[in-house]
Amino acid sequence: MEAAPTGQRSSHQSVEKGRSRHKIPRDVETDIAYLYEVLPQLSRIFRIIDKIGEGTFSTVYLAEAQMTDGSRRMFALKHLIPTSHPVRIAAELQCLTVAVGTENVMGVTYCFRKEHHVVIVMPYMEHQTFVDIVGSLSFEDVKHYIFHLLKALRHIHKFGIIHRDIKPTNFLFNQQRREYTLVDFGLAQGTPDTQIELLKVVKAKAHKGGGSSKMVEESLGKQKLVPLPPNTRNPAILSSTKTPAKRPCPPSRIKHSKELLGVDKAPRSVFGEKNINGTNSHKPGTDKVEGLLLKTKREEVIPRKIVSSKHRSVPVRAPLNQKPKPPAVSPMLTCNCFMTDRVCNICLSRKQQVAPRAGTPGFRAPEVLTKCPNQGTAIDMWSAGVILLSLLSGRYPFFKASDDLIALTQIMTIRGSRETKEAAKTFGKSIVCSRDLPRLDLRILCETLRGLRSWDDASLPAEFQASRNPAEVKQDAGSPAKKRMSSGSLRSIAELQEMGWDKAPDDVYDLLDKLLDLNPVTRITASKALQHPLFKDMTN
Repeated sequence: MEAAPTGQRSSHQSVEKGRSRHKIPRDVETDIAYLYEVLPQLSRIFRIIDKIGEGTFSTVYLAEAQMTDGSRRMFALKHLIPTSHPVRIAAELQCLTVAVGTENVMGVTYCFRKEHHVVIVMPYMEHQTFVDIVGSLSFEDVKHYIFHLLKALRHIHKFGIIHRDIKPTNFLFNQQRREYTLVDFGLAQGTPDTQIELLKVVKAKAHKGGGSSKMVEESLGKQKLVPLPPNTRNPAILSSTKTPAKRPCPPSRIKHSKELLGVDKAPRSVFGEKNINGTNSHKPGTDKVEGLLLKTKREEVIPRKIVSSKHRSVPVRAPLNQKPKPPAVSPMLTCNCFMTDRVCNICLSRKQQVAPRAGTPGFRAPEVLTKCPNQGTAIDMWSAGVILLSLLSGRYPFFKASDDLIALTQIMTIRGSRETKEAAKTFGKSIVCSRDLPRLDLRILCETLRGLRSWDDASLPAEFQASRNPAEVKQDAGSPAKKRMSSGSLRSIAELQEMGWDKAPDDVYDLLDKLLDLNPVTRITASKALQHPLFKDMTN
């Protein structure tokens, strides 16, 4: 999670006014004090106001700094976890430097480092939380949102950068000013022809130690930061001349984003974490997808010896201090489970296929879920399609699954099982599904979920009935269709018409179909998407 650009005085005043209305929690004060300790140079320049984001690999703080012209500006300080590899940190900085803050892509202003602690300084942009606005956006707002997201993707893809974590929380949006910024390149990878040197394939010897000595405190902006006057600094910070006290990092806490905290008042996800292919006869606790298997799915399985059918198969027990090694199996040995609903011992003994899986659940492309080794910029385009699907349906998150197999099943529920299996063959995967799932009409799906169509007239599969709000079902029983409310935005038909949703052209659903192309080879690129007829009246 991050926060991003603009340094206007009005934004600064509104942020300060809002922050002054609430008291900073004690645990946040502790974290701020700890950051001042491990990076004392921050205390001479920044007054840290609050913690505004927390993720797996970093924590983001809101801070104020004084510029040489006397003005004060708000910044986002991204504190990377100390265990981050120096090459990964340097690669993220290089992505931000190349992006240079243009085409709706975040840039970097400064970087501070002391020992294994690194803080990346970026401009701050006041923005709204996606979950709070997804149901209130007009069609025109959605059109501009996806247009500017595609512009950001075109820009980074031009440099051979695969973001790998495209999602609403990484594309900041200010609805009032229609400002957009793509942030967080912590998981970025490079294409074979990438212009980012540190994203190129690095050999093992390049990862053995070193690298961190080159990371120094640097300034990349035109204006210089100046030390804050003593009376504007946080009184709790330590003096820069005093050696900071040695103390452990604050204990880890359960991390809840603002979107998760607001889930009760937000549009419900279309899919829950449950078996959508099962029947009512399954036992409690066995909520898994049955009959859906990937040939390469062999995670967390104890290797077994291949024995004669006359003897019972016994798990191999390895010493406590030794990692179990799978028995040698000839790669030419033919298994007897291909295209069936089980996995044989031969397949369990084969070496597990390794492929990148970085990204956020619900936004991973089919080739990521099936561990396709060759992944490119098309995975970002799929994630953009999922965002557009949420915007058009008014449901966020749209996909929610506990593992990759259920996530793939949810995709098949929308895009069709036959189409998914055919696409998987193009990148060397075989999928078995116990049930044929038809491909859905995206327009009917989105308009029904948003409330523009009657559920009775939509003929959607039973899986979608679970996503209906109980209040809506009760209302359907005694209300005419025009007064029916959607469980996503809870808006009437009249309100949706005022927001332009009844006039949404077929072009937007055609673009959605091209973004959610199951085959990464034929999936639309960002450059081609910006030339789509939907954006004919907009400037690229």
